[in-house]
Amino acid sequence: MSDRTRAAAGYTRNVLAWYDLFVLGAVCPLVWRCHRREMLAVYDRNVGARHLDLGPGTGYFLGRCRFPANPRLVLVDNSDTVLRTASRRAARHRPVTRRRDVLDPLDLGDEVFDSVGMNFLLHCLPGGMAGKAAVFDRVLPHLAPGARIFGSTVLAHGVDHGPLAPRALASLNGDGTMDNLDDSLDGLDAELSARFTRYELTVRGSVCLFEIET
Repeated sequence: MSDRTRAAAGYTRNVLAWYDLFVLGAVCPLVWRCHRREMLAVYDRNVGARHLDLGPGTGYFLGRCRFPANPRLVLVDNSDTVLRTASRRAARHRPVTRRRDVLDPLDLGDEVFDSVGMNFLLHCLPGGMAGKAAVFDRVLPHLAPGARIFGSTVLAHGVDHGPLAPRALASLNGDGTMDNLDDSLDGLDAELSARFTRYELTVRGSVCLFEIET
């Protein structure tokens, strides 16, 4: 199994069934020290009428954020299980799903978007931050003028870890759920500054929330 598919394979139907309660409800505030309401607030500030979500997980935030009326919603992931789960959560928006590896060309034709979400995506991607940042290059051809890119990621360096975070990082990297032991705030900042002039990074515990204006 390749590094790109190893993490995705872990998101089984059973895992996704308890993800919201355990990961978003407990691990985020207690281990990473970033409450899910912080991530929802980033969605609410940035989500547009034509929205692309990469790695939508369970669709928790898509089911709760304040979309403009009648949004166009496209979900991209390399797991059919994730796509089905997130689609059910956001069913009222009639999402379109595309099975893709986000580090490869997205093959979305001439679609353009007003916003792109990448919540808890980067820390699951293989390799260093320079390689992960290719995901930003993949969405650039599909951005409308003034589009927003936003999301969050758990970092290993340059953030404010609580006492539970180091052991969790070691465990999650050991089983392939994450690949972020070399990810740093400085590294993310460097990759964003090489591509964008207007962006904001906010650190909450072990998590960096990013909001980019293109």
